[in-house]
Amino acid sequence: MKGGKFQILCVDDDPDILQTLKLVLEKNGYAMVSASSAEEGLRKFEETKPDFVVVDLMMEQIDSGTSLVTRIKASGNKAPIYMLSSIGDELSQTTNVAKLGLDGVFQKPIDPKSLLATLKAKLK
Repeated sequence: MKGGKFQILCVDDDPDILQTLKLVLEKNGYAMVSASSAEEGLRKFEETKPDFVVVDLMMEQIDSGTSLVTRIKASGNKAPIYMLSSIGDELSQTTNVAKLGLDGVFQKPIDPKSLLATLKAKLK
């Protein structure tokens, strides 16, 4: 938490997704830290120690999202991590969500009500 606001790290290579998340989060009292690549996401994670993390599954490389989650988990992270995916049910066929240690998956386009309800439940 910084300045009385929970910090949410959002990692996605689509600037429109990041802009939408920023609008939703900041309008509802959260602070957002954004990154447009897995490498930048890891740097921002280490710098800010966010309270919640949202990572796009497929960014510049097909497995960069899962690699980032693995690296964050290896650092001893305790913040909830949610994957952002546009591939729907196919995610369970290509990625072992439980093995990655994810707390859940959001589907693109992300539903703001679902995101906010999840944040409220996970951040206390």
